[in-house]
Amino acid sequence: MVAEVDTVSMQVRLDGYWISHDSGRLINPTIVEGQIQGAVALGIGSALLEEVHYDEAGQPLAGSYMDYAMPRSDDVPPLLIDHLETPSPLNPLGAKGVGESGTLPVAAVVASAVEDALSDRRVVIDRMPITPRALRRLLHLERADR
Repeated sequence: MVAEVDTVSMQVRLDGYWISHDSGRLINPTIVEGQIQGAVALGIGSALLEEVHYDEAGQPLAGSYMDYAMPRSDDVPPLLIDHLETPSPLNPLGAKGVGESGTLPVAAVVASAVEDALSDRRVVIDRMPITPRALRRLLHLERADR
């Protein structure tokens, strides 16, 4: 993944994401492609946007999707997907799972890309989501007690 960080707004922009995966025999490549794209979008949401806040009584403060950020199409960078096909010996179709390959590594990949984009500032990402507020705190531009 390649990311850029606007150091004024602290917005992260993802410029590209390259994926290589092995889902065994691809029975329907179009569905596999869609599952991977959707899984990456979910992973990007959890890495950059989706944050749950509660009040003192434990009630969630996001009552609707107007209060809870989810990825939009412009949050997902162009994806270049390389399909490997090594049939599974565990079933007659040779198929394997596909959706997880897009979701699971995304947070780590985004964190690494953001760290690389801010390498001159030696930022270490150890929490998700990587919101603008979280980046300001990491860069000591905002007091941590707020």
